[in-house]
Amino acid sequence: MAKATRVLVTGAAGQIAYSLLYGIAKGDVFGKDQPLELVLLDITPMMGVLGGVVMELQDCALPLLKDVIATDKEEEAFKDLDVAVLVGSMPRREGMERKDLLKANVKIFKSQGAALDKYAKKSVKVIVVGNPANTNCLTAMKSAPSIPKENFSCLTRLDHNRAKAQIANRLKVANDDVKNVIIWGNHSSTQYPDSSHAVVHLQGKDVPVCDAVKDDAWLKGEFISTVQQRGAAVIAARKLSSAMSAAKAICDHIHDIWFGTPEGQYVSMGVVSDGNSYGVPDELLYSFPVVIKDKCWKIAEGLKINDFSREKMDLTTKELKEEKETAFEFLSIA
Repeated sequence: MAKATRVLVTGAAGQIAYSLLYGIAKGDVFGKDQPLELVLLDITPMMGVLGGVVMELQDCALPLLKDVIATDKEEEAFKDLDVAVLVGSMPRREGMERKDLLKANVKIFKSQGAALDKYAKKSVKVIVVGNPANTNCLTAMKSAPSIPKENFSCLTRLDHNRAKAQIANRLKVANDDVKNVIIWGNHSSTQYPDSSHAVVHLQGKDVPVCDAVKDDAWLKGEFISTVQQRGAAVIAARKLSSAMSAAKAICDHIHDIWFGTPEGQYVSMGVVSDGNSYGVPDELLYSFPVVIKDKCWKIAEGLKINDFSREKMDLTTKELKEEKETAFEFLSIA
């Protein structure tokens, strides 16, 4: 039997984790023969609820799940980790400015970054889900200087999946027939869902999405705004934020880190912008199209950026730079 992979999920009593933990524990992410140890971290007032989650995981009687540890202590949670999925964050409350949200989250992700630095394996893969995900990821990365920057990524796979699904739905094809949509920039309403490089498998061959859809106004208008606003639309309908789809996207994101991307395909992931060829300033955590091999991502190169795309990419860059500046002011005093 292989050695167990040790996986931390923070915010483990929350609704995203409730959908996520079963997917991880039954083998959807690391493979059907990979034993797992799950470490569940949440704040002290949530420990009772977390106890119920542990009971349910035990009651699933899953063959791969070797141990479940529930804790409210970072030094216990971050010890010897192979993977850290940072879901827990301070949610935006009514009347809260984005600045207040950043300040609260800088404190959380500075502390968790420092705990990763001190207790986790240096090979740990860190996936940040809690919003504002890009800047929270940058904060954690900056607070864990002994862990390679490349080991940090944030989730824009949910947006990527949403974009894929919108196109598949429009063309009445299977979701897997749509490839190479891109989410550029921030996991916020300034993100740029880009269909200009996407292809769809139709009648035995790959066709550019723009040729298949034949509706430029939709691709540059409603398609983009639907993906950008989808999270808000789910909240308006459910009175709760996306959980099932977020959990599925986290599983997809980590699975691709572990097993790589299929030949000729790239996926969207928030990664550090250092040395990219798309004119995004260094030291931002920006969503790019990436290809993954041997657990290492590389930004997909050589994609032509037209004026429409450039404008959208610059807009989300501007927001990320402002977020970073605000966060780093707080980081120096946190």
